[in-house]
Amino acid sequence: MAQRFLQLAEVSEILNISSAQAYALVRSGELPAIKIGGRGQWRVEATELESYIQRMYAETKSFVQAHPFGGTGEE
Repeated sequence: MAQRFLQLAEVSEILNISSAQAYALVRSGELPAIKIGGRGQWRVEATELESYIQRMYAETKSFVQAHPFGGTGEE
């Protein structure tokens, strides 16, 4: 069974970014997360991470279409 919640270290590994960048995504609200436990450790639900990734694909596609690189933008 797959994990429901991921630690920020796991998120950073999946996205191939630094832990600081993962923390910034969570703190900005761009990547929804929860704080749990007495030490307030951040956890990201796997489905939220997947939704974030899909949003980034959509945003990137829109950006590329709006800013074609030497083409018609229909690639």
